[in-house]
Amino acid sequence: MTASVAILGASGYTGAELVRLIATHPGLRITALSADRKAGMEMADVFPFLRHLTLPKLVKIDEIDFSGIDLCFCALPHATTQAVIKELPRSLKIVDLSADFRLRDVAEYEKWYGQPHAAPDLQKEAVYGLTEFYRDDIRKGRLIAGTGCNAATGQYALRPLIAGGVIDLDDILIDLKAGVSGAGRSLKENLLHAELSGGTHSYSAGGKHRHLGEFDQEFSKIAGRPVLVQFTPHLLPMNRGILATTYVRGDAKAVHATLAAAYADEPFLRVLPFGALPSTRDIAGSNFCHIGVIGDRIAGRAVVIAVLDNLTKGSSGQAIQNANLILGLGETDGLMLAPVFP
Repeated sequence: MTASVAILGASGYTGAELVRLIATHPGLRITALSADRKAGMEMADVFPFLRHLTLPKLVKIDEIDFSGIDLCFCALPHATTQAVIKELPRSLKIVDLSADFRLRDVAEYEKWYGQPHAAPDLQKEAVYGLTEFYRDDIRKGRLIAGTGCNAATGQYALRPLIAGGVIDLDDILIDLKAGVSGAGRSLKENLLHAELSGGTHSYSAGGKHRHLGEFDQEFSKIAGRPVLVQFTPHLLPMNRGILATTYVRGDAKAVHATLAAAYADEPFLRVLPFGALPSTRDIAGSNFCHIGVIGDRIAGRAVVIAVLDNLTKGSSGQAIQNANLILGLGETDGLMLAPVFP
């Protein structure tokens, strides 16, 4: 079976990443590509690295005929997807890459994103898209809400540890480094090369980052009581990648054993030997997440480091992994590309 798919928001980084991955996918065919400001253009003119592909021309969303499309990837800016999805056919399966449906409680959405949710009825049917932990729900779902890339990285490091009761739930700190593409493709003064290169800085510090809403939601659900983590992200002058260093109170060997057991059969999650540390250079352009665990010099403390590519495993690769499930395809189809090195 070959499923026909549309990509809304194809002129952004995650849209281009979807095209790159789907190009070699055995079960997906791109039927429609939308853009707003770049409607009418060829994808090769927007992204020259894709000029070897034969692709539909970019059009506006209202020009797409959805009658022959099986699934729609929504790679639109945050806070715009709700209104768009409300108007799409109910028969259409949707994988959303934005933040619009990640938080189950619409009051929490308003708290973190500063505006009321425009589609609360749709929110009720949305399935949180962290694939490895919601597979059964995703297979039965129609609307899948992709996770935040930072949120995914931290959750891969911590979910099994919270569920296994091997760490202190009141002493968790996540120090995260992220590449610039996570900020999107829109022009922003602080992301100009002269402003960003040669240094790094923290942002949304002090509990202000929106992905904390996902951490609160998911970690508290696992624990059955409120779990609040400290989280500080930093922007690095690199294009791709996230490295999350997580500090926890617990026996380091038990932490490693718990993660290794939890991910032993996962195709995309790799727990390194105890003491080995992962690097973003080893997962670039891939759907893999590498996790390392070391002990701290302070007895009873452990350091868990997780890395993934924000555009692939943190977004577009995750989206395709979820699409594979809801379309009944092999979960790893189109995603076993080796990382790009060097």
